[in-house]
Amino acid sequence: MQTNNPSDAISSIPGAIDEKREALASGIDSAASTLRARADSLPGGEKVTRAAQGTAEAMEKAAGYVREQDLRGMLDDIQQVVKRNPGVVLLTAVALGFLVARSFSRTHTFTPD
Repeated sequence: MQTNNPSDAISSIPGAIDEKREALASGIDSAASTLRARADSLPGGEKVTRAAQGTAEAMEKAAGYVREQDLRGMLDDIQQVVKRNPGVVLLTAVALGFLVARSFSRTHTFTPD
């Protein structure tokens, strides 16, 4: 049922996000399994293989976290990380902003008037 009331639409967002958590967690698990299966065949030797295995393990932990936490819990955790590490969070945000800006500048060519 569709609603025209913006506050109803906004209040339904957390529930909609929570409904997608299992699909997201399954996707992360699938990517981790693929990485784990291909880790030995990656170029770069044992060091790269260990890094890929570690990344796959971290991805599996992330999938478990997504399954266990609802949106409110995730937002609370993010808030705690920001409070404990404001400098790191700020630098990360700047770096991500830079990367996003670079990706847009490479995909869109702007011509001056």
